[in-house]
Amino acid sequence: MQRVLSGVQPSGSLHLGNLVGAIENFVKLQEQYQAYYMIVDWHALTSKFDKSEEIQPAIHEVAATFLAAGLDPERATLFIQSQVKEHAELHLLFSMITPLSWVERVPTYKEKLQNSEADLGSYGFLGYPILQAADILIYQAHKVPVGEDQLFHLELTREIGRRFHFLYNTEIFPEPQAVLTQVPKVPGLDGRKMSKTYDNGIYLRDTPDQILHKCTRQMLSDTARVRKTDPGNPEVCNVFTFHKLFSDSETVNLVAQECPRAGIGCFDCKKKLAEAITARVEPLRQKIEDNLAQPARLDAILRDGSDRARATAQATMARVREAMHLPTL
Repeated sequence: MQRVLSGVQPSGSLHLGNLVGAIENFVKLQEQYQAYYMIVDWHALTSKFDKSEEIQPAIHEVAATFLAAGLDPERATLFIQSQVKEHAELHLLFSMITPLSWVERVPTYKEKLQNSEADLGSYGFLGYPILQAADILIYQAHKVPVGEDQLFHLELTREIGRRFHFLYNTEIFPEPQAVLTQVPKVPGLDGRKMSKTYDNGIYLRDTPDQILHKCTRQMLSDTARVRKTDPGNPEVCNVFTFHKLFSDSETVNLVAQECPRAGIGCFDCKKKLAEAITARVEPLRQKIEDNLAQPARLDAILRDGSDRARATAQATMARVREAMHLPTL
Protein backbone atom coordinates (compact mmCIF):
# COMPACT_ATOMS: atom_id res chain seq x y z
CA MET A 1 0.00 0.00 0.00
CA GLN A 2 1.31 3.44 -0.93
CA ARG A 3 1.93 6.02 1.79
CA VAL A 4 0.29 9.40 2.29
CA LEU A 5 1.74 12.00 4.63
CA SER A 6 0.85 15.48 5.76
CA GLY A 7 1.17 17.69 8.81
CA VAL A 8 -0.49 20.50 10.74
CA GLN A 9 1.26 23.16 12.80
CA PRO A 10 0.31 23.51 16.47
CA SER A 11 0.50 27.28 16.29
CA GLY A 12 -3.04 28.12 17.42
CA SER A 13 -6.64 27.06 17.01
CA LEU A 14 -7.53 25.41 13.71
CA HIS A 15 -10.02 27.09 11.41
CA LEU A 16 -12.48 26.28 8.64
CA GLY A 17 -9.72 26.43 6.05
CA ASN A 18 -7.79 23.71 7.90
CA LEU A 19 -10.94 21.58 8.06
CA VAL A 20 -12.15 21.67 4.46
CA GLY A 21 -8.74 22.33 2.93
CA ALA A 22 -6.87 19.55 4.71
CA ILE A 23 -8.31 17.52 7.58
CA GLU A 24 -11.44 16.25 5.83
CA ASN A 25 -9.15 15.10 3.02
CA PHE A 26 -6.93 13.33 5.57
CA VAL A 27 -9.95 11.34 6.74
CA LYS A 28 -10.80 10.16 3.21
CA LEU A 29 -7.20 9.25 2.41
CA GLN A 30 -6.75 7.06 5.50
CA GLU A 31 -9.09 4.59 3.79
CA GLN A 32 -6.93 4.36 0.65
CA TYR A 33 -3.33 4.64 1.83
CA GLN A 34 -0.94 3.85 4.65
CA ALA A 35 -1.45 7.22 6.33
CA TYR A 36 0.97 9.29 8.43
CA TYR A 37 -0.32 12.56 9.88
CA MET A 38 1.98 14.57 12.08
CA ILE A 39 1.77 17.56 14.35
CA VAL A 40 4.75 19.62 13.23
CA ASP A 41 5.87 21.35 16.42
CA TRP A 42 9.38 22.13 15.12
CA HIS A 43 7.79 24.06 12.26
CA ALA A 44 5.70 25.98 14.79
CA LEU A 45 8.94 27.07 16.50
CA THR A 46 9.95 29.05 13.39
CA SER A 47 7.45 31.73 14.43
CA LYS A 48 6.87 30.84 18.11
CA PHE A 49 10.42 30.26 19.34
CA ASP A 50 9.82 32.96 21.96
CA LYS A 51 6.40 31.56 22.92
CA SER A 52 7.24 27.88 23.08
CA GLU A 53 5.01 27.36 26.13
CA GLU A 54 2.02 27.78 23.79
CA ILE A 55 2.95 24.79 21.64
CA GLN A 56 2.10 21.88 23.96
CA PRO A 57 -1.52 22.98 24.52
CA ALA A 58 -1.82 23.50 20.77
CA ILE A 59 -0.52 19.95 20.15
CA HIS A 60 -3.40 18.62 22.24
CA GLU A 61 -5.83 20.81 20.33
CA VAL A 62 -4.66 19.54 16.95
CA ALA A 63 -4.83 15.93 18.17
CA ALA A 64 -8.31 16.50 19.59
CA THR A 65 -9.39 17.99 16.26
CA PHE A 66 -7.91 15.09 14.28
CA LEU A 67 -9.94 12.62 16.31
CA ALA A 68 -13.11 14.73 16.26
CA ALA A 69 -12.96 14.99 12.47
CA GLY A 70 -12.74 11.21 12.07
CA LEU A 71 -9.08 10.24 11.95
CA ASP A 72 -8.68 6.76 13.40
CA PRO A 73 -5.43 5.93 15.26
CA GLU A 74 -5.90 2.30 14.20
CA ARG A 75 -5.83 3.23 10.52
CA ALA A 76 -3.60 6.31 10.51
CA THR A 77 -0.35 6.98 12.36
CA LEU A 78 -0.86 10.20 14.33
CA PHE A 79 2.38 11.52 15.81
CA ILE A 80 4.46 14.47 16.94
CA GLN A 81 7.31 15.58 14.68
CA SER A 82 9.78 16.31 17.49
CA GLN A 83 9.32 12.83 18.95
CA VAL A 84 10.98 11.35 15.84
CA LYS A 85 14.52 12.76 16.02
CA GLU A 86 15.41 11.29 12.63
CA HIS A 87 13.56 14.23 11.03
CA ALA A 88 16.25 16.53 12.39
CA GLU A 89 19.06 14.30 11.13
CA LEU A 90 17.69 14.11 7.59
CA HIS A 91 17.02 17.84 7.63
CA LEU A 92 20.68 18.44 8.53
CA LEU A 93 21.93 16.15 5.77
CA PHE A 94 19.60 17.70 3.19
CA SER A 95 20.76 21.19 4.22
CA MET A 96 24.29 20.17 3.22
CA ILE A 97 23.25 19.45 -0.38
CA THR A 98 20.52 22.04 -1.01
CA PRO A 99 21.68 25.22 -2.79
CA LEU A 100 20.83 28.39 -0.88
CA SER A 101 19.19 29.86 -3.99
CA TRP A 102 16.58 27.06 -3.95
CA VAL A 103 15.17 28.07 -0.58
CA GLU A 104 15.48 31.82 -1.16
CA ARG A 105 13.12 31.60 -4.12
CA VAL A 106 10.26 29.96 -2.19
CA PRO A 107 7.25 32.31 -2.70
CA THR A 108 5.73 31.81 0.76
CA TYR A 109 9.06 32.78 2.36
CA LYS A 110 8.89 36.34 1.05
CA GLU A 111 5.13 36.57 1.57
CA LYS A 112 5.32 35.61 5.25
CA LEU A 113 8.31 37.88 5.84
CA GLN A 114 6.24 40.80 4.60
CA ASN A 115 2.93 39.95 6.30
CA SER A 116 3.80 38.33 9.60
CA GLU A 117 4.26 40.26 12.83
CA ALA A 118 6.49 37.48 14.19
CA ASP A 119 10.28 37.65 14.01
CA LEU A 120 11.05 35.43 11.01
CA GLY A 121 14.64 36.49 10.39
CA SER A 122 16.11 33.15 11.43
CA TYR A 123 17.86 30.26 9.70
CA GLY A 124 15.08 28.02 10.98
CA PHE A 125 12.46 29.92 9.02
CA LEU A 126 14.65 30.09 5.91
CA GLY A 127 15.28 26.35 6.19
CA TYR A 128 11.62 25.51 6.75
CA PRO A 129 11.19 23.97 3.25
CA ILE A 130 14.23 21.71 3.77
CA LEU A 131 12.80 20.38 7.02
CA GLN A 132 9.49 19.91 5.23
CA ALA A 133 11.27 17.87 2.55
CA ALA A 134 12.80 15.70 5.27
CA ASP A 135 9.37 15.25 6.87
CA ILE A 136 7.97 13.89 3.62
CA LEU A 137 10.86 11.89 2.24
CA ILE A 138 11.80 10.14 5.48
CA TYR A 139 8.51 8.23 5.21
CA GLN A 140 9.00 7.64 1.48
CA ALA A 141 5.57 9.16 0.95
CA HIS A 142 3.89 8.79 -2.43
CA LYS A 143 1.05 11.27 -1.86
CA VAL A 144 0.92 14.55 0.06
CA PRO A 145 -2.40 16.35 0.60
CA VAL A 146 -1.58 20.05 0.35
CA GLY A 147 -3.13 23.39 -0.49
CA GLU A 148 -2.27 25.29 -3.65
CA ASP A 149 0.16 27.51 -1.75
CA GLN A 150 2.27 24.44 -0.86
CA LEU A 151 2.79 23.15 -4.41
CA PHE A 152 6.12 24.96 -4.75
CA HIS A 153 7.29 23.39 -1.49
CA LEU A 154 6.41 19.96 -2.81
CA GLU A 155 8.31 20.53 -6.05
CA LEU A 156 11.31 21.63 -3.99
CA THR A 157 10.99 18.37 -2.04
CA ARG A 158 11.15 16.42 -5.29
CA GLU A 159 14.19 18.44 -6.42
CA ILE A 160 16.03 17.70 -3.16
CA GLY A 161 15.23 14.00 -3.51
CA ARG A 162 16.51 13.98 -7.10
CA ARG A 163 19.71 15.78 -6.09
CA PHE A 164 20.30 13.27 -3.30
CA HIS A 165 19.85 10.38 -5.74
CA PHE A 166 22.20 11.98 -8.27
CA LEU A 167 24.93 12.77 -5.74
CA TYR A 168 24.94 9.36 -4.07
CA ASN A 169 23.97 7.16 -7.01
CA THR A 170 20.98 5.64 -5.24
CA GLU A 171 17.17 5.48 -5.38
CA ILE A 172 15.59 5.74 -1.94
CA PHE A 173 12.78 8.27 -2.15
CA PRO A 174 9.66 8.09 -4.33
CA GLU A 175 8.69 11.38 -5.95
CA PRO A 176 5.75 12.58 -3.84
CA GLN A 177 2.69 13.83 -5.70
CA ALA A 178 0.20 16.42 -4.47
CA VAL A 179 -3.36 15.53 -3.57
CA LEU A 180 -5.42 18.71 -3.85
CA THR A 181 -8.78 19.04 -2.14
CA GLN A 182 -11.98 20.12 -3.87
CA VAL A 183 -11.61 23.34 -1.87
CA PRO A 184 -7.96 24.33 -2.42
CA LYS A 185 -8.43 27.79 -0.87
CA VAL A 186 -10.86 29.07 1.75
CA PRO A 187 -11.11 32.86 2.05
CA GLY A 188 -10.85 34.62 5.37
CA LEU A 189 -13.19 37.22 6.84
CA ASP A 190 -11.24 39.93 4.98
CA GLY A 191 -11.14 38.14 1.62
CA ARG A 192 -7.52 37.04 1.87
CA LYS A 193 -6.69 33.38 2.41
CA MET A 194 -7.94 32.22 5.80
CA SER A 195 -4.85 32.06 7.96
CA LYS A 196 -3.76 32.13 11.58
CA THR A 197 -1.08 34.60 10.44
CA TYR A 198 -3.75 37.10 9.35
CA ASP A 199 -6.12 36.27 12.26
CA ASN A 200 -9.01 36.37 9.81
CA GLY A 201 -10.52 32.97 10.46
CA ILE A 202 -13.59 31.27 11.81
CA TYR A 203 -12.15 28.73 14.23
CA LEU A 204 -13.38 25.23 14.94
CA ARG A 205 -13.74 26.05 18.64
CA ASP A 206 -15.77 29.22 18.01
CA THR A 207 -19.18 29.18 19.69
CA PRO A 208 -22.39 29.86 17.73
CA ASP A 209 -22.43 33.42 19.10
CA GLN A 210 -18.84 34.00 17.99
CA ILE A 211 -19.59 32.66 14.52
CA LEU A 212 -22.66 34.91 14.25
CA HIS A 213 -20.61 37.95 15.29
CA LYS A 214 -17.81 37.21 12.85
CA CYS A 215 -20.19 36.64 9.94
CA THR A 216 -22.46 39.63 10.54
CA ARG A 217 -19.99 42.17 11.93
CA GLN A 218 -16.56 41.29 10.55
CA MET A 219 -16.95 39.48 7.23
CA LEU A 220 -16.24 41.58 4.15
CA SER A 221 -19.12 41.74 1.65
CA ASP A 222 -19.66 43.51 -1.68
CA THR A 223 -18.04 46.89 -0.99
CA ALA A 224 -20.02 48.52 -3.82
CA ARG A 225 -23.28 47.78 -2.03
CA VAL A 226 -23.62 50.67 0.41
CA ARG A 227 -27.37 50.61 1.17
CA LYS A 228 -29.80 47.74 1.55
CA THR A 229 -31.69 48.96 -1.50
CA ASP A 230 -28.56 48.85 -3.67
CA PRO A 231 -28.29 45.78 -5.93
CA GLY A 232 -25.36 43.52 -5.09
CA ASN A 233 -23.05 41.31 -7.13
CA PRO A 234 -22.71 37.86 -5.51
CA GLU A 235 -19.81 36.87 -7.75
CA VAL A 236 -17.52 39.49 -6.21
CA CYS A 237 -18.85 39.07 -2.68
CA ASN A 238 -16.82 37.21 -0.07
CA VAL A 239 -20.03 36.18 1.73
CA PHE A 240 -21.36 34.41 -1.36
CA THR A 241 -18.08 32.49 -1.68
CA PHE A 242 -18.70 31.17 1.83
CA HIS A 243 -22.30 30.33 0.96
CA LYS A 244 -21.11 28.17 -1.94
CA LEU A 245 -18.79 26.34 0.44
CA PHE A 246 -21.07 25.83 3.44
CA SER A 247 -24.74 26.52 2.62
CA ASP A 248 -27.22 24.16 0.99
CA SER A 249 -28.19 24.62 -2.67
CA GLU A 250 -31.52 26.22 -1.78
CA THR A 251 -29.81 29.00 0.17
CA VAL A 252 -27.16 29.48 -2.50
CA ASN A 253 -29.84 29.84 -5.19
CA LEU A 254 -31.82 32.24 -3.01
CA VAL A 255 -28.84 34.53 -2.49
CA ALA A 256 -27.85 34.33 -6.15
CA GLN A 257 -31.34 35.43 -7.22
CA GLU A 258 -32.21 37.98 -4.53
CA CYS A 259 -28.91 39.81 -3.97
CA PRO A 260 -28.67 41.32 -7.49
CA ARG A 261 -32.15 42.82 -7.12
CA ALA A 262 -31.71 43.89 -3.50
CA GLY A 263 -34.26 41.31 -2.40
CA ILE A 264 -32.11 40.33 0.57
CA GLY A 265 -29.98 42.58 2.73
CA CYS A 266 -26.36 41.86 3.64
CA PHE A 267 -27.18 41.31 7.33
CA ASP A 268 -29.85 38.69 6.58
CA CYS A 269 -27.55 37.07 4.03
CA LYS A 270 -24.72 36.87 6.57
CA LYS A 271 -27.09 35.54 9.24
CA LYS A 272 -28.08 32.66 6.97
CA LEU A 273 -24.39 31.96 6.41
CA ALA A 274 -23.71 31.94 10.16
CA GLU A 275 -26.48 29.35 10.60
CA ALA A 276 -24.96 27.12 7.89
CA ILE A 277 -21.42 27.36 9.32
CA THR A 278 -22.67 26.71 12.86
CA ALA A 279 -24.47 23.58 11.68
CA ARG A 280 -21.14 22.36 10.28
CA VAL A 281 -18.89 23.41 13.16
CA GLU A 282 -20.89 22.97 16.35
CA PRO A 283 -20.98 19.12 16.42
CA LEU A 284 -17.24 19.11 15.73
CA ARG A 285 -16.59 21.73 18.42
CA GLN A 286 -18.34 19.61 21.02
CA LYS A 287 -16.26 16.55 20.09
CA ILE A 288 -13.06 18.61 20.29
CA GLU A 289 -13.95 19.81 23.78
CA ASP A 290 -14.74 16.23 24.85
CA ASN A 291 -11.35 15.06 23.55
CA LEU A 292 -9.49 17.90 25.25
CA ALA A 293 -11.03 16.80 28.54
CA GLN A 294 -9.05 13.53 28.17
CA PRO A 295 -5.39 14.67 27.89
CA ALA A 296 -4.00 11.30 28.99
CA ARG A 297 -5.81 9.58 26.13
CA LEU A 298 -4.44 12.11 23.64
CA ASP A 299 -0.91 11.60 24.97
CA ALA A 300 -1.22 7.81 24.70
CA ILE A 301 -2.40 8.00 21.08
CA LEU A 302 0.41 10.37 20.11
CA ARG A 303 3.01 8.31 21.98
CA ASP A 304 1.97 5.13 20.19
CA GLY A 305 1.89 6.90 16.82
CA SER A 306 5.31 8.44 17.38
CA ASP A 307 6.76 5.02 18.18
CA ARG A 308 5.38 3.61 14.94
CA ALA A 309 6.57 6.59 12.92
CA ARG A 310 10.04 6.34 14.45
CA ALA A 311 10.43 2.75 13.30
CA THR A 312 9.69 3.76 9.71
CA ALA A 313 12.02 6.78 9.90
CA GLN A 314 14.87 4.72 11.35
CA ALA A 315 14.66 2.24 8.49
CA THR A 316 14.91 5.08 5.96
CA MET A 317 17.84 6.70 7.76
CA ALA A 318 19.79 3.44 7.74
CA ARG A 319 19.61 3.50 3.93
CA VAL A 320 20.50 7.23 3.81
CA ARG A 321 23.60 6.76 5.99
CA GLU A 322 24.73 3.82 3.89
CA ALA A 323 24.30 5.80 0.67
CA MET A 324 26.29 8.72 2.11
CA HIS A 325 29.02 6.43 3.51
CA LEU A 326 28.38 7.68 7.04
CA PRO A 327 29.48 5.52 9.98
CA THR A 328 26.86 3.23 11.48
CA LEU A 329 27.29 2.66 15.21
